[in-house]
Amino acid sequence: MNGKTTKSSHKAETEIPLEALLDHLSELCTQGAPEQNQTKDQDQSDLTHVSVGDIIHVVGDRSFAPLLMLVGMLLVSPLSGVPTFPSMVACVVLLVTSQMLYGRKHFWLPARLLNVQVPCEKLQKALCWLQRPAAFVDRITMPRMTVLVRGPSIYIIAVICLAIACVLPLMELILFSSSVAGAVLVLFGVALVTRDGLLALFGYSATVITIWMIVWGAAMMLPS
Repeated sequence: MNGKTTKSSHKAETEIPLEALLDHLSELCTQGAPEQNQTKDQDQSDLTHVSVGDIIHVVGDRSFAPLLMLVGMLLVSPLSGVPTFPSMVACVVLLVTSQMLYGRKHFWLPARLLNVQVPCEKLQKALCWLQRPAAFVDRITMPRMTVLVRGPSIYIIAVICLAIACVLPLMELILFSSSVAGAVLVLFGVALVTRDGLLALFGYSATVITIWMIVWGAAMMLPS
């Protein structure tokens, strides 16, 4: 009985359709933040902004893969144009991946980061922009080549994501590079959520492209 319960709860934590996740996030701006995440001076009717903590609450503090997938999607979306947003994403990925490698089951993020406010207008625009790609990904993904998304492979992916987080603030200076880095996070996140090893292979390929863009951008910025 306990084994079945553990297995079913693990499945519920990992197999999350992208469209459903986007719908849950959209509700933050239409129904307000969850009551347990509101501050004393935050009113339920104030829907102009949502906090990073509210977004994390929707995803869950035990869901490494969905969180990785989500921050990557937001980094690819028009939200990447918001000043310092890539750096904020880098902080989230850095903290989460380091704790995942350390073996923690629940993620901890500092209150200062959780209280960062994201404009609802920009969040809704980003979620609408992501709806069609999310529907497409939900249709084409399936469990395959699972050896690439299980066991030691998960830690390899985590190390790559951690390395990307370390250089992401610098990538704000290189045109389109942060979006490519976001695509890497999305590919690895979706691969882990859907147990699709083929997407993990695409993630490794996108990592190579990201490294090339960083090297090329650094070379362009050096004085001739």
